[in-house]
Amino acid sequence: MQLLLNFLVVVATVLGSWMAFPQARRIARTRRVDGVSATWIGVSLAINSWWLTYGLVAGIWALVPVSIISLLLYGVMAWFFVLSVGPAAVPGLALGVFGLGMVPLPFLLIGGWELAGVAVGLSYGVQLLPAVVASLRTSALSGVSSTTWIIASLEAVLWLAYGLGVGDAALTLAGLVGVVMASVILVRLAITGHRPFVVLDPRRRLEVATAG
Repeated sequence: MQLLLNFLVVVATVLGSWMAFPQARRIARTRRVDGVSATWIGVSLAINSWWLTYGLVAGIWALVPVSIISLLLYGVMAWFFVLSVGPAAVPGLALGVFGLGMVPLPFLLIGGWELAGVAVGLSYGVQLLPAVVASLRTSALSGVSSTTWIIASLEAVLWLAYGLGVGDAALTLAGLVGVVMASVILVRLAITGHRPFVVLDPRRRLEVATAG
């Protein structure tokens, strides 16, 4: 059983470190941010900071490298998002970092890290919510990397399994919420004909041929 848990955490860590890379590369390369939420980037910076701290406090060392790498990648996203959109990106980023990203803080002050850890797990939904809302508000999702969300769904399944295996509520909740949120975005990408999914409307084939 322990061997299986070790395998799960290694794979989840690798996927978690890789998850943000396709989206960061896409924004940096194309400077297109259609369907990408600045608030999602901001809250991802904050929540990964919380995961880093939680990993250090709880002794879940696998969370440390994935959180550090994710922070760097979301920082790259934030930088190129601002370069692409200009000052208009700042309010969304600030809302993510200093607003939604601070959800675990009162739980930490009230009940310490035992309660804050659960809040951090639930906050994974807060982290992904702006991305979900952005994907539901428009069918123009050419700035969204499908690879990032495929990886996110796989990573969430693995953290869910690992959290259940070790009895960690924060990881279990994060995994469960992550599966639901990532699945919503993947369904939206499929419906709007985003590669690598089947284009449901043949008239959109040429339109989305370069939007994978």
